Amino acid sequence: MSQHKLLVRVARPLIAGLCLLMATHLLAEPPADTASLDENIQSLKEDVIALNRDLFILEEELLYPSNTQVAVFVSLDVGKFFSLDSVQLKVDDKVVTNYLYTGREVEALHRGGIQRLYMGNLKAGEHELVAIYTGKGPNGRDYRRGATHVLNKTLGAKFIELKIVDNPSSEQPDFSIREWE
Repeated sequence: MSQHKLLVRVARPLIAGLCLLMATHLLAEPPADTASLDENIQSLKEDVIALNRDLFILEEELLYPSNTQVAVFVSLDVGKFFSLDSVQLKVDDKVVTNYLYTGREVEALHRGGIQRLYMGNLKAGEHELVAIYTGKGPNGRDYRRGATHVLNKTLGAKFIELKIVDNPSSEQPDFSIREWE
């Protein structure tokens, strides 16, 4: 049985049982006033949220162990020469994600935000990453451009940045892929 399935089989019933136990305790000893009941309910909500967060973290660690983890991020430093619409990411000729941006997301990237586009597992060895960008280029024309990077995956997490930058000398956007150290 995989670790993920084991986690789901153990953790979810545990959380459900804990919630049931807390609810039973609240009903067995009804508080004298409604203010106390509200405090107990709020405390119960906080406990459930904390348990859910811990379960999410545990699930992330099991699904994406750090020795095989690869995370790909997108950043923009453009304005005049390219307006981003979407990004498609391929790893070893397999499409792993397609992302269509909203105006608000592009605006956040323009203000310096970085978006996690993909997170997954790769075994050690050489892998080819291909990013295909679509949007509006110079003079408002449709623009589709690709960038390729050969990744030598070793043990440990890898972080990749897909960077789009205006190039004033050529009046075109530059698309690069780099590994973070």
